[in-house]
Amino acid sequence: MEKPTAFAAYTALTASALVWGGSIVGQKLALGTFSAVETSVLRAMGALAILIPLWWWTEGGRTTFSARDLKLLSLLGLGVLGNHLLTLFGLRYIGASTAGAIIGASPAITALLSSLLVRDIPFKTVATGCAVSFAGVALVSGVGGDAPRGDHPWLGGLLILLGLVSWALYSIGGREVMDRLSPLTVNWTTLLVSLLLQMPLLFTDQKLLLSGTSVVPVSGWLALLYLIVFATALGQQAWLYGVQGVGASRAGVFVNLIPVSALLLSAMLLGDVIGAREVMGMVLILAGVWLVGWQSARHKQTR
Repeated sequence: MEKPTAFAAYTALTASALVWGGSIVGQKLALGTFSAVETSVLRAMGALAILIPLWWWTEGGRTTFSARDLKLLSLLGLGVLGNHLLTLFGLRYIGASTAGAIIGASPAITALLSSLLVRDIPFKTVATGCAVSFAGVALVSGVGGDAPRGDHPWLGGLLILLGLVSWALYSIGGREVMDRLSPLTVNWTTLLVSLLLQMPLLFTDQKLLLSGTSVVPVSGWLALLYLIVFATALGQQAWLYGVQGVGASRAGVFVNLIPVSALLLSAMLLGDVIGAREVMGMVLILAGVWLVGWQSARHKQTR
C-alpha cells in the first residue's frame, strides 16, 4: 500500500487525538444511560454501518485477504475490544478528567511495549521515561485531589491503563498488516471482530435493554452519536492512516493532545474540578513521554 505523506499523517493524527479527548466525555455521558457493553456494542454497530458501505464503494471488489491477514486482523480485533470495554468500565469508577490525564501515558506505554516486542529500541533506553509517566498516572489515580474520582479510583485507573495497553498492541500490530491492507480495511474488519466477541456479553451488562429507549435523554443519544461518527468511524480511521504514514512510536506522541482536550471538555461539560494534584500528575505524565522521545531520538543518533 502507498503510504501517506508525513504532513497528511500528522494532520490525521492531530484530528484523531482531539476527537478522542472529546470521546472521554462522550463515553462518560453515555454511561449515564447505557451500560458499558451496550455503549460499546452500539458504538461498533453504528460505525460499521458507515465504514462497510464506504469500504465497498471505494475498494471492496479489489481487496483480498490471505490466511495470515485474517489471523492478524482477528488478533487486532482483540486490541479494539480491550480498549473500548476496559476504558468504558474504567470510566464507571473514575472521573473523565482523571481518565484523560492517564491516557496521556499512552506514548510511554507504546514505546515500552515496542521495545519489548518489536525490539526497535533497547528497554533501558525508555525505562526511565516510562517510570516517570507511570508515577504521574499513580498520582492522578490516587486518593485525594480535587477531580471527581468515583468510588474506586485505583480500579478505574488500572482499567484505563489496561485499555491503553490494548490500544498500544493494536497500533504496533496494525503497522505490519497495513503494509498489505488499507487503513479502512483494517478499521472495519477489526471493529467487526470486536463486535462479534462482545455480543454475548450483553446478557451480563444491561441498562437500556431493561429500561427501554423511552427513558434515554437527548444528551445520551448525542453522546452515542459522537462516539459512533467521530470517535470510532472517523477517529480510528484517521489514527490508522497516520500510523501507516509515520509508525506507531511517532504517532503515539500525538496522544499528548488527548488529556488536554479531555480535561478542558470535562471541566466545561461535566463540571469536573481540575486541581493542583491533577495538574502535577499530568506534568509528570507528559515529562515522562518527552523523556521517552528524547532518549529514543538520542539512541537513534548514536547508532
